[in-house]
This record gives sequence, structure tokens and C-alpha cells, in this order.
Amino acid sequence: MLGRRWTNPLPVSAPKRVVQPRVTPFHTNARHERFLPKRWLCRSESNSSNEESPEQTPEPEIPDIPEDSYPFPEEPFPQDPYGDTMPVKTLRDRLQPRDSPFVVDNNAGGGFVCDDDRINIQAVQFGSPESVGAECEHGLADMSLEDEMCIVLPRFAVRSGPRRRIYFKPAGVTAAIVTCGGLCPGLNDVIQAIVYKLTDYGVPEDNIMGIRFGLRGFYDPMNRPIVMHRELVDDIHLRGGTMLGTSRGGADISQIVSRIHLWDLDMLFVLGGNGGNAAANAIQEECERRDVLCSVIGVPKSIDNDILIVDKCFGYDTAVEEAQRALLAAKVEARSARRGVGLVKLMGRQSGFISHKAAMSSGVVDICLIPEIKFRLDKVLAYVEKVLAKKGHCVICLAEGCGQDLLNKDSTKTTDASGNPLLTDIGPFFKDEIRRYFDGDVDVKYIDPTYMIRAIPTISSDRVYCNILGQGAVHAAFAGYTGITVGLVNTHFVYLPIPDVIQAPRRVNPKGRRWNRLKTAINQPNFA
Repeated sequence: MLGRRWTNPLPVSAPKRVVQPRVTPFHTNARHERFLPKRWLCRSESNSSNEESPEQTPEPEIPDIPEDSYPFPEEPFPQDPYGDTMPVKTLRDRLQPRDSPFVVDNNAGGGFVCDDDRINIQAVQFGSPESVGAECEHGLADMSLEDEMCIVLPRFAVRSGPRRRIYFKPAGVTAAIVTCGGLCPGLNDVIQAIVYKLTDYGVPEDNIMGIRFGLRGFYDPMNRPIVMHRELVDDIHLRGGTMLGTSRGGADISQIVSRIHLWDLDMLFVLGGNGGNAAANAIQEECERRDVLCSVIGVPKSIDNDILIVDKCFGYDTAVEEAQRALLAAKVEARSARRGVGLVKLMGRQSGFISHKAAMSSGVVDICLIPEIKFRLDKVLAYVEKVLAKKGHCVICLAEGCGQDLLNKDSTKTTDASGNPLLTDIGPFFKDEIRRYFDGDVDVKYIDPTYMIRAIPTISSDRVYCNILGQGAVHAAFAGYTGITVGLVNTHFVYLPIPDVIQAPRRVNPKGRRWNRLKTAINQPNFA
């Protein structure tokens, strides 16, 4: 049935509203910001002068514009114009500001980000306290498995991007890049983006060093740093892994800071997960304690996608895409066998994001088990029997951290060098339990694609994402920030204080819409 036809509610004879034309304040060929009152210019553009800045052309006269033409504020922006922003550390009080080398062409015509720009961390305005997620409206609820926690966050984060004013002289900058923790698609992409952007700023190629095999490379005589020329990183994005090598934990922070001071490093870029960012934070704090002037910038890397606040970590999309291949193979194997069960174990120590999204996107999974949600084994096996009776085959997706309470009866928990929990392998255990339950009258095909997924190059969406993260990290360092990590929040790139993103691993909220969508899509019952 068609809707009603819209009709004009005004009578034909109604007089038309007359709008007087007027010239906008931006009606000029010059850049419009030249005509803004000084109180509306970005602080970083208007409050600094120095000897090294090139001679500026005279500012044109500000035209006489009526006060009611547009709503400018009466007072200058305060130090924090929004009053509720995640605080970020800077070294600016000890550095000399100067114009960015990109001022000449207005950053290739793209303009600059202002220090007063803010990104809203919370995207949803809840209309009811009963709405999903409203119980933690201004914070993060998906942080703890044992307790219902809600860590309240500020409303805004500082926007990432190039600033008109920078705080290091590019020709004199010495920078280092290091990768920490396990492999993840995209490490080479971020390394390449950082090197490219540093040289775009004017940093000499001989002044960019790559630290070999993780943080130990700062002081390991067997693995000396390498010089990162543009030619060296030209095609590394086409390869998986990291050209620098990596390792887990065990770094001596004091020795690292001593090397930073000895080598006169101005910038250090740390690519790592929760452990790597925790190390970056420790390095920054030690630099601050010992009065070593170095901008320490993190780039969050986690194939498990378990970094707090950010929308996603680089490599996550690639991992999900590759995980689908394993699930589709399990589907083919299960369907081709009599009473076939395809069992796939994916990454996810404490967070089930990869298993969740791969199961959702593949469309072939009957059961998905993740670390955030405990289950009873007998209920899962009974449901497998029900699926086999109905379809003749069944596909199960396991996150590696699920069901650990069934495997480890004691309460002691051990961790690896990066502080990650050491797990008992759930895959073989589950395979044996299925065979035992059906007394051998079942054909189980078990697939563990973990290392195949970690080692592949990125897909196009991750490649673009890595590029932007690498550029944002360099922009942050030149803007004088330190102790921050760059990430995507509500589809915008921001700078976040490292301590806020490492306080706990991010997890799938069992009561949230994300998990509910999967349960309803595959009709998975409650196994608790």
C-alpha cells in the first residue's frame, strides 16, 4: 500500500518568506581562516613565534562583518575547550615550536588539525536506562570476566593528525622503531608508513633506526639496530611478519632509556599489544624520571583485538578474513563426511572477537565458544548431537581461551614473558571429548590455522588502516606528544593516554548487542 501523497500545507496565496542575501565571512579567494577573529584561531597556530619560522606574508585586513552574521564565541577557547578530555602528556614546555614543513602548500591542500579538535568517545545517546549498554553509558563495561565493571571515561579524546606547529626540527631528529610481542598482519605496513612520513617531514634517512628482535635489541650486542632507508622498506608491506623481528617481554627498561640517552633519540615508536604498550609507558615514565627528552609513541597491535577504547586493532580484519577460510574448509569437510564435525580453533586468549566475527561473517558455524562466556560441556555435546540429527554435520568454532576452567581445576595462573596467560590447548581436548561422547560414531576434522593467520600480509582495508596509524604516530611525535598511543575511536583517529588502554584487556560483552547478534543469527542456545 502506497503512503499518502505529500501536499503543501500552506495555501496558494500564502506569501513567500523573503530572505535578504548577504556575503558570508568566507566569501573570498584567500584561505578562510585568515578572516576569522584571532580568538577563533587554533591556539597552536596563533600563540607562538620563533626565530626559525620563515617570514610570513602580511595578514589581510579583517573585513567588517556584522556581529550577528555567524555565532563566534565571545571569549577565547580555554585550555580544554570541552572540559572533559582524556589528558595527554606533551614535551612542549621544553621544545621550540616552529612551522611544519607542510605549511608551504597547506599540507598538500588538505589543511591541518587543531589542538582544540576533539572526538566524542561515546557515540550513543541512550534514551532509556533499559537500553542495551546504558548500564555503563559513559564508560567501558567489557573489561572483566569476574566482575561487572564500568570504568568511567571522559567524553572526548584529542584528534590525531598533522599540526601546523611542530616541536622538533626535522633535520636534527633521530628516531627509532621497534616491534614487540607476537606476529600480526600489518606490522610491516606500519613500519613502512612511519619511515615514509618521517622522511616526508625531512628527517634524514640515516637518522631512522630499526631495533632488532624487540626491546632487547636496544642492548643486545648480537642484534644491532639497522638504518631504515626508504628503499629498504619499499615493498615490505607485501610480506607478512616484521622485517625487524620481534620478541616477548623481559626487557630492561633502565638499559633501554640509557641507550635512548646515549643515541640521543628524539622519537621512539613502539608497535605492540597490551604488553608492548605497557613497556612503552614504562619507558616514557623512566625517561621523564631521568630527564631524558624523547617522545614515546605507541601503535596498538593485537591480533586478538583486545586493546581498550579503540574500535579495532590493525591486522584484525585480515585475521578474520583468513579465519573464515578455515571455517569454510571445516564446513566442506564436515558436510562431506558421515556425521562429520568440523572443529576450528582460532586466536583469542582472553577475548573472542576473531571467533565471534569469523563465525558471524562465514555463515557456516553452528556453535561458537569464546573465553568471555563459560559453558557446560555436557550441554554443548548434547546440542552437537541435536545438530547432527537435524543436518547430518556440525561446525564448531573455538577461541583458544575458552573452556580453561574445564582444563585447569587449580586456581593458579601462569603467564608468558609478555604477561599473557598460558593456556591449556582446548582444541585436542574438545576433539577427544566429542569422540568419547559419541563413542567413536562421529568423524571429527580438527583445524588449527593460528600460525597461518598470523604470518600473512594484510588485506586492503588493513593496509589503509596501518598507513593512517603510522602517519598519525609521526604527527603525534612532531606535535610534541609523548606517552600516547594512536587509534581509531568512533571512526575517527585519536591520541589516547597509554595507561588508559592497558588497564585491562578488551572483551566481548556477554550482555551486549555484538554477542546477541551472533547468538540470534546461528540460533545458539545458552550453554551455561
